[in-house]
Amino acid sequence: MKLKYKRIMLKISGEALSAENGFGIDQGILGSICESVKEASDMGVEIAIVVGGGNFWRGRSGIGMDRTTADHMGMLATVINALALQDALESKGVPTRVQTAIDMRRIAEPYIRGRAVRHLEKKRVVIFACGTGNPFFTTDTAAALRAAEIDADAILLAKNVDAVYDSDPKINNNAKKFEKISYLEMINRQLGVMDSTASTLCMDNDLPVIVFSIREPENIIKVLTGQNIGTYIAKEV
Repeated sequence: MKLKYKRIMLKISGEALSAENGFGIDQGILGSICESVKEASDMGVEIAIVVGGGNFWRGRSGIGMDRTTADHMGMLATVINALALQDALESKGVPTRVQTAIDMRRIAEPYIRGRAVRHLEKKRVVIFACGTGNPFFTTDTAAALRAAEIDADAILLAKNVDAVYDSDPKINNNAKKFEKISYLEMINRQLGVMDSTASTLCMDNDLPVIVFSIREPENIIKVLTGQNIGTYIAKEV
């Protein structure tokens, strides 16, 4: 089977790991996602993952709280999800390493670019936790940054919606779906797919992003084999 991408950054939101109530980790969903990651790894794809923490804590949830403190709490939430992903993948026989942007050597490696790339070359899945390690930056920005650092071919943005729309499809039944869109148009339209920092970073580094629904985990394989699903975002389309 011909692969369109050989090294990818898979961005998984924390909410994608939870059940309908949006909190915690649903073992069935976690298992399904990891089964698709295993299939992709078995196909020879080098896989890095950035995972969010919104199923436990979001920085903006800390109303009245110092923003830096709230964001650090969110970074810790990503570690919970990263360890859950690692455990699920390892149980399926997929060698996995967790690297954190904030040092916590008892449970994970510190982020070191060279080591991360070496893990990928050895066909280990690398999960990046704690975002960039800095407050005021989202995990989308972390995904864009790490993808650029490891020379990923593309970012697979796994969301709870199946594509990019011109308005919220949950509210507007006539929302227009984009099959392709440029970063500049996405930023100008303020579509909210990624924050502006992440979008600009991807645009400047000519990194394509494919947005698709994680509710059908087999979509990961469809994207890797070049099937047209979701929305393709690039510098020029």
